[in-house]
Amino acid sequence: MPKSKTDPALIPDDILIVEYEYIAATASQANEDRSRVASFYFVSVGSIVAAILGTQFAKDNLKGVSIAFSILFFVLTILGGLTSAQLARLRAAWHESIEAMNQLKDFYIHRFPHVEPAFKWRGRTIPPTDKAYSIANLIALEVSMLGALTTAAAVYFLLFAFTDVIWWGWLVIFLSFGIGAFIQWKWYKHLLVDDR
Repeated sequence: MPKSKTDPALIPDDILIVEYEYIAATASQANEDRSRVASFYFVSVGSIVAAILGTQFAKDNLKGVSIAFSILFFVLTILGGLTSAQLARLRAAWHESIEAMNQLKDFYIHRFPHVEPAFKWRGRTIPPTDKAYSIANLIALEVSMLGALTTAAAVYFLLFAFTDVIWWGWLVIFLSFGIGAFIQWKWYKHLLVDDR
């Protein structure tokens, strides 16, 4: 049988404390996961590039594997996009947790106005999800730039497979870098929303 609303064993403050601790843990976990996601991507791309650079290829042999390298770098570009998506969603999850924490603070301040000076961070001081120069945005920018490099590498190896890369090929490669960076960054910004 459910307990009545007047049951003395049901203490609302205890429930709110547990809820606050849970919200704090989810905010912390989102930050930790963001770091892991970015590190995994950086290490993955770095390891593959190091393996390629460590392999001795003559120009003729390199043409034979250029299509495979192009596909590999294209896959790394997609992984960069997925990493950007994860970073954006984790930032939004962190932001939602911080909003929930501040909702509980506001509840207590409403009930006990004398505790208001104890809280420096309030709902109006929450940094925006897309705060410029935040660690989250800087990591996402790194991922976007690395994704743009893998895009350019994919284009380079694709061109190299069919012809020698001359001036117009380098123009296409640099253009693919710029377009890759733009698309990766816009993808991150597009997903950086707080869906509620």
